[in-house]
Amino acid sequence: MIHTKDITRRAFLRNSTVAVSSFAITKFSSDLYGQNISEPKFAIFSKVYQGIIKDFEEAAEITAAAGLDGVDCPVRKGGEIEPAQVSEELPRYAQALAKRGKKVLLLTSDIISVESPYAETVLNAAKKLGVKYYRLGMDYHNSKEPLQKQLDRKKEELKALAKLNRKIGITAIFQNHSPAGNRTYIGGNLDELHQLVKDFDADEIGVAFDLAHAIIVHGDEWRQKFDLIKSHFKIAYIKDVKRPRSLVPFGEGEFSKSGYFTLLKKMNYSEPYSIHIEYEFVEKGKQKSKEALLNAMVQCRAVLKKWIDEA
Repeated sequence: MIHTKDITRRAFLRNSTVAVSSFAITKFSSDLYGQNISEPKFAIFSKVYQGIIKDFEEAAEITAAAGLDGVDCPVRKGGEIEPAQVSEELPRYAQALAKRGKKVLLLTSDIISVESPYAETVLNAAKKLGVKYYRLGMDYHNSKEPLQKQLDRKKEELKALAKLNRKIGITAIFQNHSPAGNRTYIGGNLDELHQLVKDFDADEIGVAFDLAHAIIVHGDEWRQKFDLIKSHFKIAYIKDVKRPRSLVPFGEGEFSKSGYFTLLKKMNYSEPYSIHIEYEFVEKGKQKSKEALLNAMVQCRAVLKKWIDEA
């Protein structure tokens, strides 16, 4: 793993204090009648930590400093945690977060079937820590094979996974993802994703809806397509987008005018928002640092909170 230049611990903690004082989340606020109103929960997709953050203590520290509730942890080959080490390392990560009042809120896996390496081990480790949702790994279309045959095979894989999820008590979430290079993803088109998940119990096979990728694939029709998978919608992935396909800093793309957060409010969405920093958060030619990452996380949280509050 390549590590970028560290800022000093003193500087990092100074930035942390500023971030916490400005953006710390209160888990519950009271209205005039003394009722508890749940605040939105924010998870950082901590793939962005890799190569910048050196260990779980630093990961927990920066998560808390940014005023977030926890992480959406990649437990997959090359991820923050390797599947073979999940039983030992995921509890260590959770413990570091818990010391700061944070949690492993979501998990991103490379599980595509019950035959995936360490699938049951990963899911049991997640369940023991109270994780409710794990994202499925990606499958790609094969241009040399009929599409329906590929979908039928995927549905059979999902059927076996649904049974395992029911046994463990956890929900798989299937992300819609736009094409990348020459690869197109099974379920990236929402018509296709609907066909895959519609016959399953949504608490066993659900959807991680990625509005950015839906806009890239479907344009202004994303709203009608969302209705297809609405019954299985579980988790909102947040990454702002500019057409045709640029992921940009929060507030510089189409999300603020999409009406999405009004829609979520009407749906009484209360699960974590998974924040994905998939744009360059440092100037070209500069090294990524903890300080720059913290600033990006604080900015993303502030803009997302504004979108939610204004919905």
